[in-house]
Amino acid sequence: MLHRNLGPFYTTAIGHGEMPLTIENNRGHDVGIETLHASLDAGCRHIDTAWAYYTPGEEEQTGEKLVREALDTWNGPKEEVLVATKIGLRRAWDGDKPVWPRDGKPEYLIRYGKESAMALGVDTIDLLYMHRHDPEVPYNESIEALKQLVDEGVAQYAGVSNVTIEQLDIARGILGDKLIAVQNQYSPVHLDTQDTLDYCAKLGLAFVCWSPLGGYRHPYDEHKFDPFREVAAKHGVSYQQVVLAWELAKGDHMFVIPGAHRPETILDSLKAGELQLDEEDFAKLG
Repeated sequence: MLHRNLGPFYTTAIGHGEMPLTIENNRGHDVGIETLHASLDAGCRHIDTAWAYYTPGEEEQTGEKLVREALDTWNGPKEEVLVATKIGLRRAWDGDKPVWPRDGKPEYLIRYGKESAMALGVDTIDLLYMHRHDPEVPYNESIEALKQLVDEGVAQYAGVSNVTIEQLDIARGILGDKLIAVQNQYSPVHLDTQDTLDYCAKLGLAFVCWSPLGGYRHPYDEHKFDPFREVAAKHGVSYQQVVLAWELAKGDHMFVIPGAHRPETILDSLKAGELQLDEEDFAKLG
């Protein structure tokens, strides 16, 4: 299993994005536990969740609670597992459409951070991200709240998610060396964060890409994955493995957190760290 340095944490470059296990259309509690256990048993040591991973209108923080239960009931070395979570979003319905209201007010972020620690069953969260900028709150004020949570020991290190370079610089100025990671979307169908990916390499920050396989909640051009399918056929693997291997090759600061609804899917994704692409492959993939 490919390991890399994410700040002070030496962890797997392929993490487990927990979100599909507890938002709408999940396959239930037992499959969620089974899926997390499968990835941990396979050697995954990086789990990513969030305060807002729950179905709108139902119990809050079910994602964090599922991660806690999975670790509590797992017989492996729990101390090796980096658990990251995020604050600053909630869930709601807009008619019959699930939405993600933003809430970046400092007083609420501080409360959410402490609730996250309680839901995860820890005194100190390994890595706590600001989930997304709330346009009604100056970004620096939200980041100051994140800094307070680090200063108070609620979180050991901080990250920022869904950010521009300008927002990243604001966060760097406030958090200093406690800022260790940026989590933005990146995939063959979402290349608009290439600038932040490159900037993180320059700064020595980890870039953790969410929905590295394109995601499943929004439509996109499936033909953009055709070159990846061609390379996958050559190697006798899934095209998803090729996508993840291509992303990981962007630099040693790259991490991917694919989601999964069932064990088979995450186990396939975790094999991407072993896939060796050659120059001919990269020429096709771009």
